[in-house]
Amino acid sequence: MRHTDCDGTSASLIDSPNERIGSRLLEELFAFLQQLGYLGAFLISLIGALSVILPIPYTLVIYAMGAFFDPFLLAIAAGLGSAAGEFSGYMLGYAGKRLVGSKYERRMTAIVRVFDRYGPIAIFLFALTPLPDDLLFIPLGLLRYSFLKAFIPCLIGKFAMCLILAYSGHFSFEAARLLYGEAGWAGVLLTTVCLILIFAAFFAIKWERILGSSDNV
Repeated sequence: MRHTDCDGTSASLIDSPNERIGSRLLEELFAFLQQLGYLGAFLISLIGALSVILPIPYTLVIYAMGAFFDPFLLAIAAGLGSAAGEFSGYMLGYAGKRLVGSKYERRMTAIVRVFDRYGPIAIFLFALTPLPDDLLFIPLGLLRYSFLKAFIPCLIGKFAMCLILAYSGHFSFEAARLLYGEAGWAGVLLTTVCLILIFAAFFAIKWERILGSSDNV
């Protein structure tokens, strides 16, 4: 927030101190990660991806580190950390399976059969793009979908994403932010609403009938 003094000069009331503090923290974090090297890339990606629903823009850190480290090795470290972190959502859904009654057992089995057909492509795309991964991994855990079948395409997608970010160090920082940056609280709200709708579809649609019809065609 800014106001204009009587002499026409512009002064900051609130933003400048906060911006200075935020900038200082980011500088210290980045300096610390530079000291850790590829381990730092792994850790920041792991912590960033561990956040379920709430956004942590670790992708911008990977983008910035691309100017100082080998992009390929950086992508390997960050991709591993990010893929491992995303499975916090998978484990959350896996633990929530006991809350689902036997009434939906056949329906969930049918959804797993659908994912056996198309799941790897969907998982790869969610991992590669800014699509909220938790929208997919929480339901996959709930379905008790195969860990390896979910992790391998996720790892490939995250590696590809981090490779793009690392090799894009010479491009504009703003372009990387728009492509892979977090959407703030609006993104949190949208992710939450979409997650609710996905769960509603899981339990409202009779997938076993749909799958049975497609098998008979």
